[in-house]
Amino acid sequence: MAIDSLFKQMKADGIDVIGFGAGEPDFNTPDEIKAAGIQAIEQNVTRYTPAAGTVELRQAVCDRIAADCGVQYKPNQVVATSGAKHAVYLALRALVNPGDEVILPAPYWVSYIELIRMVGGVPVVVTATEAEHFKLSKEKLAAAITPKTKALILNNPSNPTGMAYSREELEDIAQVCVANDVYVISDEIYYGLLYDGRKFTSFASLSPEAKELTILINGVSKSYAMTGWRIGYACANDRIVKVMANYVSHSTGSPVAISQKAAAVALSGPQEKIEEMRKAFEERRNYLVERMNRIPGVSCLCPEGAFYVMMNLEQLIGKTIQGVEITDDDVFADAFLKKGLVAVVPGAGFGAKNFVRWSYATSMDNIREGLDRLERFLAE
Repeated sequence: MAIDSLFKQMKADGIDVIGFGAGEPDFNTPDEIKAAGIQAIEQNVTRYTPAAGTVELRQAVCDRIAADCGVQYKPNQVVATSGAKHAVYLALRALVNPGDEVILPAPYWVSYIELIRMVGGVPVVVTATEAEHFKLSKEKLAAAITPKTKALILNNPSNPTGMAYSREELEDIAQVCVANDVYVISDEIYYGLLYDGRKFTSFASLSPEAKELTILINGVSKSYAMTGWRIGYACANDRIVKVMANYVSHSTGSPVAISQKAAAVALSGPQEKIEEMRKAFEERRNYLVERMNRIPGVSCLCPEGAFYVMMNLEQLIGKTIQGVEITDDDVFADAFLKKGLVAVVPGAGFGAKNFVRWSYATSMDNIREGLDRLERFLAE
């Protein structure tokens, strides 16, 4: 947050800084989806909806999940939320009693650990190293389970690493969770952004037993460039969804009626523009990864999904760059912004010390210039 605040202040002051911190697509919402929102306003779709969301939206969710993931849900097993983050929070609210443990693979998206704490849960962080491609193994998962374990949060594909689990890797995790009766909050918000011909596997699709323990989290923010529309959703068994819907009813109420209408169109309409965005992200990823790995002192894995790259700083720790001794990722990010005029996100907030996250949800011109600045920053 400190880096982001400084970046915004520098930009407001007219300094030519480039930001790679964005967790949202730089594309505009497709026109037909915007038109649906405009039409909803004109047709006075501006009143309360059921707390769990309109039947139209929940049916569209069911149809999309069935088509894309091969998983069957009914509308009464879906709750619409004000973004996917809200859905994760509600899932934790429904499942976790004070003192219950929730296993959290690191690197993790920064809000997960706070959401666990907010409901009185105890985060049990299990680190997956770069050598492990930042993925949780069944052995590490099994070792972390105690009598207090209630759930696992699994983000696939991952923010911040961009790595994606194969079906075989998910089956290993499911085997452990089913054997120990551990719920899986499976955040699949980036499922439409996979590269190199990879096929997505939803955790709920693995087996009936796995599905019963899964709270599937998704939304329209990333795949449809609809971050500001604030529509997420969760799919789960009837009992869990009912509790989540009760929480919605007594806290926020339903998501915005207009946004629900647009999201239903997004999910049920043509998907070609989604593929165009995915291809653009893949092209940017290829350029960024290939070039970053040619720059002395830094390196990165090639992400398999989402739109993030984790840059390894280990070779720079202890060195002095631009008069600044680089002691950790926070110091690097601060110096890179002040002296290199590039904003990246320190890895410590993701549980990934001595890494920084770059988002390639920005133009190819910005990516080229950002890497030019990285080269100059490290060379001087």
